[in-house]
Amino acid sequence: MAEWTSQAADAIERAVGTVRDRAVVPAQRAGRVVVFGLFAAFVTITAAFLLFIGVFRLLAVALPVWAAWLALGALLVVVGALCWRLRIPREARS
Repeated sequence: MAEWTSQAADAIERAVGTVRDRAVVPAQRAGRVVVFGLFAAFVTITAAFLLFIGVFRLLAVALPVWAAWLALGALLVVVGALCWRLRIPREARS
């Protein structure tokens, strides 16, 4: 009788382990990817804003303010134009 109960307990443990490996582990991985991805995006965007502000302040000290605005505006227009150009695959442009 004792053997039957231990076999049943082992079968339940194997079933629960299989369900956990197939359902819980991938969900945990996906959750980690989402959390760390959002954290990395937040840190990157914050760093980009702070870098942009720092560059503007340095340019404003070195140049007149209107020239700093002009330089950063031109840089952003060039970056935007490059992004706009890359939005369509090269084969579809022809």
